[in-house]
Amino acid sequence: MRVAVIGAGIAGVCSAFELAADGHEVTVFERRGSVAAESSFAHGGLLAPAYLTAWSALGRRALLQPRRKHSSLQLSTAKLLSPALWRAARFNPEAARRLQPLLSYSQARQAELRHALQLDYERSEGLLMLLRSGRELAAVQPGLALLSELGLPHKQLDAAECLALEPGLSPDTPLQGGIHLPQDEIGNCRQFAHLMRSEARRLGARFRFHTTVQHIEAGAQPQLLHAYTPPEEAQTLSAESETGGDTRPETMEPQLERFDAILICAAGDTAALLKPLGLKLPLQTWQGYSITAPLRQIEAHPDLGPRSGLVDAQYHVALSRIGQRVRVTGVTEIGGHATQLSARAVGTLHKVLHDWFPGAAQHSGIQRWRGARSRVADGLPLLGASGLAGIWLNTAYADDGWALANGAARLLADQLAGRAPAIDGAGMDISRLG
Repeated sequence: MRVAVIGAGIAGVCSAFELAADGHEVTVFERRGSVAAESSFAHGGLLAPAYLTAWSALGRRALLQPRRKHSSLQLSTAKLLSPALWRAARFNPEAARRLQPLLSYSQARQAELRHALQLDYERSEGLLMLLRSGRELAAVQPGLALLSELGLPHKQLDAAECLALEPGLSPDTPLQGGIHLPQDEIGNCRQFAHLMRSEARRLGARFRFHTTVQHIEAGAQPQLLHAYTPPEEAQTLSAESETGGDTRPETMEPQLERFDAILICAAGDTAALLKPLGLKLPLQTWQGYSITAPLRQIEAHPDLGPRSGLVDAQYHVALSRIGQRVRVTGVTEIGGHATQLSARAVGTLHKVLHDWFPGAAQHSGIQRWRGARSRVADGLPLLGASGLAGIWLNTAYADDGWALANGAARLLADQLAGRAPAIDGAGMDISRLG
């Protein structure tokens, strides 16, 4: 089959690999000049089935106060949370139960590919949830009960045990204890995406960069209208070139192509592509923030910064060890200026980093980033057939795209081929939205 994939974030790249591995003729359309250039660019790197399951079950009401100066859910307007957004913050163990099999399947699929393809990327094992007070300890109990029900390993630690596991933690920040999740992982999402792109190309997949999909049409042979839209300095380069090595000129006129299937992995742009076809998706777009800083290298203090991954349960902010850098992520902004970073959101990330690892980061080399996140109110992705002939969906990941990408891509490749997937994807397709 000829399959078009729209979007070359982590979801699109993993989908391209799995489809090409099945022998399909795959073309990926990406408006940027590289893979993982938008929502996947500075991702927090949590490949964490246990943590994400517990957090999905918890909801945000018990821990988050959007109007507090430092909060992981921040409003840029004076408006109250809409009913749909408030529902997204409620305790939702059923959504967590649906999501957990795909999270674990995706982690296993990534491990399988890592060993089979000998993929070398920055990663570490183990995640520690830090609890500042008895309030956080009480609030996480429903999530821990769900982990026990599902058989996901976890261990409650006291403050001394947390410090033994992560010696770089500041002793001056209040610490009630922690929850250790030994099977969760941290990894460099963008680095992995580039490796998967190389593997997909090896299998014959084509990547057309600086190419904007303007319109799609459903049907037995769905159509896709695309245009080459490079930045001015690159207008003579090929759409298939990421580095500029191929200088074959591209036509600037829109082109219409037919495929046997179109898979949309376009995050927040999914709704705009489908609306002209009469399919209105209730997607919400939030902005996720991260900061990334090089860690100081001091021989006498080898544990500056985290050894692996940590999550501050009070602020829902993750601190991840990415090679010789620390990445801090987790603040979600609703609303806000289209291009301007929120000083308040960035300030929350800096505060949590300073609380736990004061002086560990080299702030002169810090990178601040914001990327759009798309989701539906129940927090589950949209995977599978769209209900429109020839159009498939792999989108609406919220913050979980890196953790779900490999499993979702394999599940969709099996569905598209008419095979029964290894896990049941029921409850994550579009039919649940009515």
